[in-house]
Amino acid sequence: MILVISYPDEEHTGAVVQRLTEQGHEVTLVDLADFPARKSMTFTWSVNGEPAYYVDGTDGPIDLRQATVGWWRRVTPFTVDDAVSAAMRPFVLSETGQAINGILDALPCRWVNPRAADDAAHHKPYQWAVAQQVGLKMPRTVVTNQPEEARSFINTVGVGKTVFKAFLASFEDWRETRLIEQEDVDRLELVRFAPVIFQEYIKGVDLRITVIGDQLFAAEIDARKTSYPVDMRMVVGESVVRAVELPIKLKQQLLALQRRLGLDYGAIDMRRTDAGEYFFLEVNPAGQWLFAEQHTGLPITQAMADYLAAFDRVTVPNQRAYEPAYR
Repeated sequence: MILVISYPDEEHTGAVVQRLTEQGHEVTLVDLADFPARKSMTFTWSVNGEPAYYVDGTDGPIDLRQATVGWWRRVTPFTVDDAVSAAMRPFVLSETGQAINGILDALPCRWVNPRAADDAAHHKPYQWAVAQQVGLKMPRTVVTNQPEEARSFINTVGVGKTVFKAFLASFEDWRETRLIEQEDVDRLELVRFAPVIFQEYIKGVDLRITVIGDQLFAAEIDARKTSYPVDMRMVVGESVVRAVELPIKLKQQLLALQRRLGLDYGAIDMRRTDAGEYFFLEVNPAGQWLFAEQHTGLPITQAMADYLAAFDRVTVPNQRAYEPAYR
């Protein structure tokens, strides 16, 4: 059984699950938002028998121990029953997390991505440190909640040549990458309330590089003549998108990055200048690929399905002792 941790309307999940089902694999989708408000769990340990890990599914109980591989795709927060008081909600969420996360870590299956590595790799400062260690070039960057440090960085790089961005882009609190303008400089005192990423703006074309195991699928997104070239996510429909081949050395560095981060999957964003320099921006362990596939024809969905299917055909007794073939 291939266990998928995601939610029903996530289109990338749906595309891969469809391929896997068509190939004859048993796939079970678990949405963490169903717990504990809408669905139940029962985990048992006996003196002389095997433990049992069951959660409610659409068609009855799901035996999580049957999973041969788990796909940690996009996770939704736990949901608390409306009858629970506001004061007790943090406790309910904490207890639910302890129970479910503990069981997921106990499963004798291979995770894609490994859950602890996936969690750590979502932190951009960690990514950047590892990226430089493997030889990738980065734009000048500062993270600070000191207004004067931010002001000094902007003065050095230049107004109109510096961007600021958020650490995470959630559905509830999504923010585009923006160029610093004078009005932003005038309100830099607000930086003291939370750390902000300030980064040198690199002119050029965007690259979305989807990595699955040792396969790299590179799409160039040229947003330079669009209405918002600062952040290609806003103007993919206006951009010129095509598949491209990457230099061998860059491929090696990107695979080294994935290995150091412990990731099987990652959606990497880079910028390539007109002079041919490549700058690493970030890697999203749960990033999107369908827009790149639809514009270029790159077979990313099938590659993801095949990667998961390969683990469904083998037994992995202990994930900590297992090393993927591409490493």
